[in-house]
Amino acid sequence: MNYADIKQFDVANGLGIRVSIFVSGCTHHCKSCFNEVAWDFNYGTPFTQKDIDRIIDYLRPSYVSGLAILGGEPFERCNQQGLLPLLRKVKEIYPEKDIWCFTGYTFDNDIRSRMCNEWPETNEMLSYIDVLVDGKFVEELKDLNLRFKGSSNQRTILVKESLGSNNIILWDSSISK
Repeated sequence: MNYADIKQFDVANGLGIRVSIFVSGCTHHCKSCFNEVAWDFNYGTPFTQKDIDRIIDYLRPSYVSGLAILGGEPFERCNQQGLLPLLRKVKEIYPEKDIWCFTGYTFDNDIRSRMCNEWPETNEMLSYIDVLVDGKFVEELKDLNLRFKGSSNQRTILVKESLGSNNIILWDSSISK
Protein backbone atom coordinates (compact mmCIF):
# COMPACT_ATOMS: atom_id res chain seq x y z
CA MET A 1 0.00 0.00 0.00
CA ASN A 2 1.11 3.54 -0.71
CA TYR A 3 0.01 6.68 1.05
CA ALA A 4 -0.27 10.23 -0.21
CA ASP A 5 0.18 12.04 3.11
CA ILE A 6 0.26 11.70 6.88
CA LYS A 7 -0.88 14.77 8.83
CA GLN A 8 0.21 15.06 12.45
CA PHE A 9 -2.44 17.67 13.30
CA ASP A 10 -5.79 17.56 11.49
CA VAL A 11 -8.98 19.28 12.68
CA ALA A 12 -11.04 18.84 9.49
CA ASN A 13 -11.61 15.07 9.46
CA GLY A 14 -13.34 14.15 12.70
CA LEU A 15 -13.81 15.54 16.16
CA GLY A 16 -10.88 17.18 17.89
CA ILE A 17 -7.26 17.09 16.86
CA ARG A 18 -6.49 13.96 14.88
CA VAL A 19 -3.66 12.24 13.09
CA SER A 20 -4.69 11.53 9.49
CA ILE A 21 -3.40 9.16 6.85
CA PHE A 22 -4.41 9.61 3.22
CA VAL A 23 -3.98 6.29 1.40
CA SER A 24 -3.30 6.07 -2.33
CA GLY A 25 -5.56 4.27 -4.76
CA CYS A 26 -9.22 4.79 -5.57
CA THR A 27 -11.47 3.39 -8.28
CA HIS A 28 -14.43 5.74 -7.63
CA HIS A 29 -13.03 8.74 -9.54
CA CYS A 30 -15.66 11.12 -8.19
CA LYS A 31 -16.17 14.28 -10.24
CA SER A 32 -14.41 17.23 -8.51
CA CYS A 33 -12.66 14.96 -6.00
CA PHE A 34 -10.59 16.97 -3.52
CA ASN A 35 -7.70 14.49 -3.75
CA GLU A 36 -7.64 13.31 -7.37
CA VAL A 37 -3.88 12.76 -7.29
CA ALA A 38 -4.47 9.90 -4.83
CA TRP A 39 -6.55 7.87 -7.31
CA ASP A 40 -3.30 6.28 -8.51
CA PHE A 41 -2.39 3.24 -6.38
CA ASN A 42 1.30 3.92 -7.08
CA TYR A 43 1.18 7.56 -5.99
CA GLY A 44 3.06 8.63 -2.89
CA THR A 45 5.20 6.62 -0.54
CA PRO A 46 5.18 2.93 0.39
CA PHE A 47 3.61 2.43 3.85
CA THR A 48 6.07 0.74 6.20
CA GLN A 49 6.54 -0.16 9.86
CA LYS A 50 8.42 3.12 10.23
CA ASP A 51 5.25 4.99 9.22
CA ILE A 52 3.17 2.95 11.69
CA ASP A 53 5.64 3.84 14.45
CA ARG A 54 5.49 7.52 13.47
CA ILE A 55 1.67 7.55 13.58
CA ILE A 56 1.69 5.78 16.95
CA ASP A 57 4.07 8.47 18.23
CA TYR A 58 1.90 11.26 16.79
CA LEU A 59 -1.12 9.80 18.63
CA ARG A 60 0.66 9.81 22.02
CA PRO A 61 -0.34 13.28 23.37
CA SER A 62 -3.54 13.30 25.41
CA TYR A 63 -4.91 16.22 23.35
CA VAL A 64 -5.00 14.03 20.21
CA SER A 65 -8.49 12.53 19.89
CA GLY A 66 -7.69 9.77 17.44
CA LEU A 67 -6.92 8.69 13.91
CA ALA A 68 -8.62 9.57 10.61
CA ILE A 69 -8.23 7.37 7.53
CA LEU A 70 -8.95 8.92 4.14
CA GLY A 71 -7.90 8.52 0.58
CA GLY A 72 -7.76 7.60 -2.05
CA GLU A 73 -10.02 4.86 -0.83
CA PRO A 74 -9.30 3.03 2.45
CA PHE A 75 -11.70 0.18 1.59
CA GLU A 76 -9.93 -0.87 -1.61
CA ARG A 77 -8.83 -4.39 -0.69
CA CYS A 78 -5.08 -3.72 -0.95
CA ASN A 79 -5.53 -0.68 1.30
CA GLN A 80 -7.47 -2.69 3.86
CA GLN A 81 -4.59 -5.15 3.95
CA GLY A 82 -2.08 -2.33 4.32
CA LEU A 83 -4.04 -0.53 7.04
CA LEU A 84 -4.80 -3.50 9.30
CA PRO A 85 -1.38 -3.61 11.04
CA LEU A 86 -1.77 0.11 11.86
CA LEU A 87 -5.34 -0.26 13.12
CA ARG A 88 -4.44 -3.25 15.31
CA LYS A 89 -1.57 -1.30 16.88
CA VAL A 90 -3.62 1.87 17.43
CA LYS A 91 -6.39 -0.01 19.24
CA GLU A 92 -3.86 -2.03 21.25
CA ILE A 93 -1.92 1.00 22.47
CA TYR A 94 -4.69 3.64 22.52
CA PRO A 95 -8.04 1.89 23.04
CA GLU A 96 -9.56 5.18 24.26
CA LYS A 97 -8.80 7.03 21.00
CA ASP A 98 -11.34 6.76 18.21
CA ILE A 99 -10.83 5.97 14.55
CA TRP A 100 -12.75 7.77 11.83
CA CYS A 101 -12.72 6.45 8.26
CA PHE A 102 -13.92 8.15 5.07
CA THR A 103 -15.02 5.94 2.17
CA GLY A 104 -16.84 6.30 -1.12
CA TYR A 105 -18.40 2.89 -0.59
CA THR A 106 -21.70 2.57 1.25
CA PHE A 107 -21.76 0.83 4.61
CA ASP A 108 -24.81 -1.33 3.95
CA ASN A 109 -24.74 -2.06 0.19
CA ASP A 110 -21.01 -2.27 -0.48
CA ILE A 111 -19.13 -2.95 2.74
CA ARG A 112 -21.54 -5.10 4.78
CA SER A 113 -23.36 -6.85 1.91
CA ARG A 114 -20.42 -7.52 -0.38
CA MET A 115 -16.96 -6.88 1.05
CA CYS A 116 -17.58 -8.55 4.41
CA ASN A 117 -18.63 -11.71 2.55
CA GLU A 118 -15.78 -11.66 0.02
CA TRP A 119 -12.75 -10.42 1.97
CA PRO A 120 -11.76 -11.50 5.50
CA GLU A 121 -9.97 -8.17 6.04
CA THR A 122 -13.18 -6.14 5.92
CA ASN A 123 -14.79 -7.49 9.10
CA GLU A 124 -11.58 -6.97 11.04
CA MET A 125 -11.14 -3.46 9.66
CA LEU A 126 -14.71 -2.54 10.64
CA SER A 127 -14.07 -3.83 14.16
CA TYR A 128 -11.53 -1.05 14.70
CA ILE A 129 -13.48 1.85 13.15
CA ASP A 130 -15.69 3.95 15.40
CA VAL A 131 -17.15 6.41 12.86
CA LEU A 132 -17.50 5.85 9.12
CA VAL A 133 -18.37 8.59 6.66
CA ASP A 134 -19.72 6.70 3.65
CA GLY A 135 -20.82 7.40 0.09
CA LYS A 136 -19.19 8.88 -2.97
CA PHE A 137 -18.76 12.62 -3.21
CA VAL A 138 -21.45 13.91 -5.58
CA GLU A 139 -20.69 17.40 -6.87
CA GLU A 140 -24.36 18.16 -7.56
CA LEU A 141 -25.12 17.46 -3.88
CA LYS A 142 -22.17 19.45 -2.53
CA ASP A 143 -23.04 21.28 0.68
CA LEU A 144 -20.45 23.41 2.45
CA ASN A 145 -22.62 23.48 5.60
CA LEU A 146 -22.19 19.76 6.26
CA ARG A 147 -19.85 18.71 9.03
CA PHE A 148 -17.07 16.26 8.05
CA LYS A 149 -18.51 15.45 4.62
CA GLY A 150 -18.82 17.10 1.25
CA SER A 151 -22.18 16.11 -0.22
CA SER A 152 -25.63 15.49 1.24
CA ASN A 153 -25.78 11.83 0.15
CA GLN A 154 -22.94 10.96 2.52
CA ARG A 155 -23.68 9.57 5.98
CA THR A 156 -21.75 9.70 9.25
CA ILE A 157 -22.27 6.27 10.82
CA LEU A 158 -21.52 4.94 14.29
CA VAL A 159 -20.03 1.61 13.27
CA LYS A 160 -20.13 -0.44 16.49
CA GLU A 161 -23.67 0.67 17.30
CA SER A 162 -24.78 -0.09 13.74
CA LEU A 163 -23.18 -3.53 13.73
CA GLY A 164 -24.72 -4.32 17.13
CA SER A 165 -28.24 -3.31 16.14
CA ASN A 166 -28.22 -4.41 12.48
CA ASN A 167 -29.50 -0.91 11.67
CA ILE A 168 -27.60 2.12 10.53
CA ILE A 169 -27.10 4.42 13.52
CA LEU A 170 -26.06 7.90 12.46
CA TRP A 171 -23.65 10.06 14.40
CA ASP A 172 -25.36 13.15 15.77
CA SER A 173 -23.17 16.21 15.26
CA SER A 174 -24.83 17.90 18.21
CA ILE A 175 -23.47 15.20 20.54
CA SER A 176 -19.74 14.75 20.98
CA LYS A 177 -18.36 11.24 20.62
